[in-house]
Amino acid sequence: MSDPATRLEAIVRADPDLMTVLEGVRAEGLNDWLIFSGAVYQSVWNHLTGRPAGHGIKDFDVGYFDADYSWDAEDAVIRRVAARFDEPLKSRVEVRNQRRVSEWFPEKFGQPWPPVSATAEALSRFVAPAFAVGVRLEPDDRLTVEAPFGLDDMFAMVLRPNPTRPLAADWDRVVDKLVARWPELKVERER
Repeated sequence: MSDPATRLEAIVRADPDLMTVLEGVRAEGLNDWLIFSGAVYQSVWNHLTGRPAGHGIKDFDVGYFDADYSWDAEDAVIRRVAARFDEPLKSRVEVRNQRRVSEWFPEKFGQPWPPVSATAEALSRFVAPAFAVGVRLEPDDRLTVEAPFGLDDMFAMVLRPNPTRPLAADWDRVVDKLVARWPELKVERER
């Protein structure tokens, strides 16, 4: 069996929508960008459970990093990236400047989110290690993988709270929605 990063790359490359988004975002030349969260771990779960590519994937989260974290600057990037795609992908690609997240996260989620200095740093704060996986398609077609907690939880289909942050207020709701789509998940609700 190949190593987890090689397995992940094969799964990503076999998902036509994910590859279309990776290629489109790459063409925009965003700074320090990654596609992360559901578009990545749910693609793996679909592969592992024999479900079709795209099953249960609501959106494609794109993070990038820009020191200009004004709303206007982020909005311009969101519009530019959206213009790359046709529907149904156009309305499913969600772009966020990871430097700007600290400006709205505490009010929306009731938990602190100090500014980050890189997109991959944000992954370490995601609510579960299985969610904290990001990929980027490089100009030479290599796939870069960022996974601060590794890939084991994602491939084992284990959902457990991130041990380095407070439990997300909506943890149970998030888990219940995922288990409804992938009942094979193993859930650890306590730390």
